[in-house]
Amino acid sequence: MTTRTPYLISGRTGDWEVVMGLEVHAQVASKSKLFSGASTAFGADPNTNVSLVDAAMPGMLPVINKFCVEQAVKTGLGLNAQINLYSRFDRKNYFYPDLPQGYQISQFKSPIVGEGQVEVEADEGYTFTVGIERLHLEQDAGKSIHDLDPNATYVDLNRSGVALMEIVSKPDIRSPAEAAAYVKKLRSILIALDTCDGDMEKGNLRADVNVSVCRPGGYDDYQATGSLKKLGTRCEIKNVNSFRFIQMAAEFEARRQIDILEDGGKIDQETRLYNADKNETRSMRSKEDAHDYRYFPDPDLLPLELSRKWVEEIRAKLPELPDQKRARLVKDYGLKDYDAGVIASDTEKATFFESVAKGRDARLAANWVTQELFGYLNKEGLELSVSPVKAEQLGGLIDLISNNTISGKIAKDVFLKMIATGDAAVKIVEREGLKQVTDTGAIEKVVDEVIAANPKQVEEVKAQRAAGHEKPKTLGWFVGQIMKASGGKANPGAVNEILLKKLGL
Repeated sequence: MTTRTPYLISGRTGDWEVVMGLEVHAQVASKSKLFSGASTAFGADPNTNVSLVDAAMPGMLPVINKFCVEQAVKTGLGLNAQINLYSRFDRKNYFYPDLPQGYQISQFKSPIVGEGQVEVEADEGYTFTVGIERLHLEQDAGKSIHDLDPNATYVDLNRSGVALMEIVSKPDIRSPAEAAAYVKKLRSILIALDTCDGDMEKGNLRADVNVSVCRPGGYDDYQATGSLKKLGTRCEIKNVNSFRFIQMAAEFEARRQIDILEDGGKIDQETRLYNADKNETRSMRSKEDAHDYRYFPDPDLLPLELSRKWVEEIRAKLPELPDQKRARLVKDYGLKDYDAGVIASDTEKATFFESVAKGRDARLAANWVTQELFGYLNKEGLELSVSPVKAEQLGGLIDLISNNTISGKIAKDVFLKMIATGDAAVKIVEREGLKQVTDTGAIEKVVDEVIAANPKQVEEVKAQRAAGHEKPKTLGWFVGQIMKASGGKANPGAVNEILLKKLGL
């Protein structure tokens, strides 16, 4: 495993470190909103999933949704975090056209979940830990629509009051790639817990990316002293909703800050927006501090007081999480750690793999699932749920390889035909006469013909062996010619055995 090293960006005056912390907003998987019984269904006509509470009609009081509280507790447990038995809701006061109350009901000083941590696997092969500062519940705002009228802004309140979990990390992320990897890991945990569907296209999972830059050693100083000043002034990039954009936005913002500092300027703490088309961030507003929101306890909601027994009951029902699943796949199926990590990162993928691998060669199953099937789906931009090849069908193909009915090479052609036709592998093999030739007499005849037609190559093989080459290069050429002559149907093991015998090797 490789070691984590600081990600440095070279500037005109030397190197710079990048330090990031993320605030991830995850929509709670719940059929109703945080403080009302209105539906959270996506795609409804504007302003149809709105209760009088969501619209802030006078005299309408919020009532806490117990299920949303349970989902937050479950998420906190999945993040190895402290569950606070006492928490309360506050009013966060600010004006925005799609915020009917003129304030957001959130949690400030007393969140429902405290400190925790997440172990993240970087694409480069190392593991790093991201500290969780807190998780708090809050209601979402509505949506302003600017493109229906050149002279007016419309407001859709369907999202108003939808429950969000804001998961705030510590500044433990050291590169744009690590930021994307962290959100991927967080998403996999939320989906496994079934507390958020993780659909970033619908805005159900989005990240505010806080970026700062400092000279090398600044992060180590912060670790030693706890002083955030060592990390430089941060800027927040709001509502980034894809892994790629998280990485691109962070990269651009870091370089923007470095250019300003190297020109003798200073970084203003502010909130910025990312424009994916131009690959740049632009200023949205100066970054508010807590006192700007005039937080105070919401007088319409009593504090939340949870019993330890209830929390432990939730803990006892937690599903298998990605790290646990990966360890089990390595232990029970003998998978390589990388393959196990790919499969365990998604509950649907893991279920699919285990269905394919049941009673079969697990490593062979993993290769076909992760390389052939997932490779095809990624190339076509398809989700596993709409895969043209189901688990039972892929298992049938692997059975044909394992019992030597077809070779691995022919299996790849059969796989493509399964995608095109939807037919089972056995049906395609029988229909097109693709069964592997295992008759040694038939294979021997082909070997004799190829050897007789290529006397020069025969001498080359013998010369290479005499020169000390254990696996003469020309021997591989012979195998290729024999497989070609047999239409790819000859059993490779039998071909090698007969060829060596015929050549006197």
